[in-house]
Amino acid sequence: MHHQLIDGWLNYLAAERGLLPLTQNAYARDIGLLSKAHSAQALSDLSSQDIRRLLATLHKGGLSGRSLARVLSAWRSFYAYLVRRHNAIHNPCDGIRAPRAGQLLPHSLSVEQVMHLIDAPGQEADALSQRDTVMCELFYSSGLRLSELASLRQNQLDLKQGEIRVLGKGNKTRIVPIGKAAVAALTSWLSQQSANALQANDYLFPGRKPGQHLSQRAIELRVAHRAREAQLDEHVHPHMLRHAFASHLLQSSGDLRAVQEMLGHEHIRSTQIYTRLDFQHLAKVYDQAHPRAKKKAD
Repeated sequence: MHHQLIDGWLNYLAAERGLLPLTQNAYARDIGLLSKAHSAQALSDLSSQDIRRLLATLHKGGLSGRSLARVLSAWRSFYAYLVRRHNAIHNPCDGIRAPRAGQLLPHSLSVEQVMHLIDAPGQEADALSQRDTVMCELFYSSGLRLSELASLRQNQLDLKQGEIRVLGKGNKTRIVPIGKAAVAALTSWLSQQSANALQANDYLFPGRKPGQHLSQRAIELRVAHRAREAQLDEHVHPHMLRHAFASHLLQSSGDLRAVQEMLGHEHIRSTQIYTRLDFQHLAKVYDQAHPRAKKKAD
């Protein structure tokens, strides 16, 4: 019985909310914790006390506050589905809060680090390195998510206008600009691809198999490899370039709403995290430059 309800919920999330496969898998794992703990009981019969007890057990088992909040969100969504579609009497997750976790700021790269990454040694050596340059340029120029870049098709680009039509979370479309450097890199790289190759696969970054795009994991590995070539002192993943795009744009423009639209955030609170990054930058500049920033020793 559990499996039928869970499968119906996951199908609902995919069809009506447009959740990406990775998010669906995470939700499936989270609801799996609940199903396993109460395998002999109908999930619709669980009480708020059952939910609190299991959260406490997971917390004692080492699950972080952030992870518990995500798990609780999945459970709340599942029970909301049961109330709407299966006439469940109540949502036992209502009114329950997971232990608060300290909000971690997204880790970003400095402008200098991004430039080192894009201009890494050997970038002109072969077609593979040139493709990696294009990917890094697009991540930083347009603030794309990893899934959005991986699934880009050629017809989503308008190089003359310097724009990309992006299909983001929830199947929502947004138009984002492409910087001049990214347009130049794209134009150069595409001009070197054969007409047959471009027609054989309409994905901008084709995978090895016909009709498939380059996997997200492959892109992560190439970005990490590029960071090593650039001799950056930390592991770099694609989302750090999206963070860099957002924080650097906010530092330059101060326009939070514009950054929200370009990132494809549904809620402004998702974008407001970058105001904290921006304040950190301003505070650092103040400490280094302002004559009254440091107190003189007595």
